[in-house]
Amino acid sequence: MVTLLAAPAEPLTNAGNTQLVLAALLGIAAVVLLIAWGKVHPFLALILGAAVLGVVAAVPVDKIVTSFSGGVGSTVGGVGLLIALGAMIGGLLAESGGADGIVERVVDRVSGTALPWAMAGVAALIGLPLFFEVGVVLLVPIVLLVSLRVNVPLIKIGIPALAGLSVLHGLVPPHPGPLVAIDALGANLGQTLALGLLVAIPTVIIAGPVFGNFIARYVPATAPAALLPTRRDAADDRSPTRPGDGRLDADGDLVTEDDLVNPGTGRPGGAIDEPAGRRSRRSPALWAAVVTVLLPVVLMLLRAIGELTLGEDTAGRKALDIVGTPIIALLAGVIFAMIFLGYRSGFSRAQVSGFLGGSLPPIAGILLIVAAGGGFKQVLVDAGVGDLVANAADGANLSPLLLGWLVAVGIRVATGSATVATITAAGIVAPLAATLQGPEVALLALAIGCGSLFFSHVNDAGFWLVKEYFGLTVGQTIKSWSVMETIISVVGFLGVLLLDVFI
Repeated sequence: MVTLLAAPAEPLTNAGNTQLVLAALLGIAAVVLLIAWGKVHPFLALILGAAVLGVVAAVPVDKIVTSFSGGVGSTVGGVGLLIALGAMIGGLLAESGGADGIVERVVDRVSGTALPWAMAGVAALIGLPLFFEVGVVLLVPIVLLVSLRVNVPLIKIGIPALAGLSVLHGLVPPHPGPLVAIDALGANLGQTLALGLLVAIPTVIIAGPVFGNFIARYVPATAPAALLPTRRDAADDRSPTRPGDGRLDADGDLVTEDDLVNPGTGRPGGAIDEPAGRRSRRSPALWAAVVTVLLPVVLMLLRAIGELTLGEDTAGRKALDIVGTPIIALLAGVIFAMIFLGYRSGFSRAQVSGFLGGSLPPIAGILLIVAAGGGFKQVLVDAGVGDLVANAADGANLSPLLLGWLVAVGIRVATGSATVATITAAGIVAPLAATLQGPEVALLALAIGCGSLFFSHVNDAGFWLVKEYFGLTVGQTIKSWSVMETIISVVGFLGVLLLDVFI
C-alpha cells in the first residue's frame, strides 16, 4: 500500500498552539459550511478549506500549494487505482447479471422469518465490491418484488439489505472510506480487512434483521409502483428478461443492446461497433459471481495470514505478499470477471470493454473528493495540527480510538459525507497511529469508519436515495434509515473497543 507523504521534520509555520487550533477549526468549519449551507461540491469545499486552514495558520502560500498537491498525488496513487479496479468488478457484476443471480438464488431458497437474515447476508456479499449507491440500485428492485411476493413488510427486509450494504461500505476495503483511512494511518490492509469483517458481522445482525423486525411495526411502507421492475413481452428484441439485452445502469436507466455497442456515438468508455450479429448469451453461473466477489478478499486475507505465520524469507511468504497486494488481488478479480462473467456468458470483447469503461465515469467524483481530502489532510499534518491534537490527546489520556470516532462523528453529522468525515478524522489522528501497534492501527481505521456512518440525515445524499426508493416520508426515513446508521456506528465502535481488549 502506498503511504501518504510524511509530515516534515519541522512544521511549515511557527504559529502557536492557539493559532493552530483556530486554523483547524476555521478550516473544518469552512468545509462544513460550504457543503452544508453553500451547497458547494465537496471537491471544491476541501480545496477552499485547506486554503483557509493554511492562511490562518500563517503557512506561506507556495507551501500550502506544495503540501496540498503532495497530499493529492499520494492519495490518488495509493487509493485511486484500487477504487477504479473495484468499480470495474462491480460494473461487470451488475451488467452481466451476476449480482442479480446471487440475490435471486438466495431469496428463492428462503422464506418467512429467515428472509430478513438472507437479505442482510446477500447485501453484505454484494456490498463487498459495489459502491453503496450501486448496491442500492441493484438490490432495491429485488427487495420491492420480494416484499410483494411473500407479503413481508417492506421495511422488515429493506433495513437488513441497507444495513449489509452500509456496514461493508464503511468498514471493509476496497471501499473508498476504509482505503483512505488505511492509507492515511499506515494501517495494514489485510489486518484491517480481517478485523473489519469481524466487526461487520454482529453489526449487520443488530442493525439489520434485529432492528428491522422492530422498526417495521412503526414505519409502514409499501413498494412504490413506479419503481417496481416490469417485464416486457418476450418477443421484444430488447426485453430486459433476456440476459445481456437489458439491465439497469448505476443511474437506474435501462441499458439496451444499442447502448452496449454504441454505434456511431464515440462516447468515452463505449465499446466499438460489432459487425457480427447477435451472440448467444446466458446468465453467468452462480459460482462465477461468488468467486468474483470473494477472490480479491481471499487473496488479501491470505497475505495477512502469511504475515502472521510465515517467515519473511520463505517462498510461500513472498508469493502471498505478491498475490495479496491489493492492486494484484483486485486485478485478479477483474480478469476473472472478464472471463467468467463476460466472455463465458456470451458477451463479446467489445461489450466487455464497454462494461469496464462504463464503470469508470461514475467514480470520477469520488476520486476527486478523495484526492482533495488527501490534500486537506496533508495541510493539516504539515502545519502541525495533527501533532498538536496528538499531544493534547496524550496529555488528556484520551483513547486514540475514541478520539478518531468522535471527530468522524462530528464531521459526518455536520457535512453528511462519510468520505469527508473519514478523510478529516484520519488526518487529525494520523500522528497518534505512530504510537500504536499494527493491529491497533487497523482498529483506529475501523473506529474512524464507524464514526463516519453516524446518523445520516437531510444533508446526506444517501438519506434521499433511501427515502425515494422506499417511498418514505422524511420522518419515516429518520426513524428507520437514520437510526439504523446510528446503530451501525455505535455497535461497530463497541465491537472495535472489544477487539482492542483482546489484541
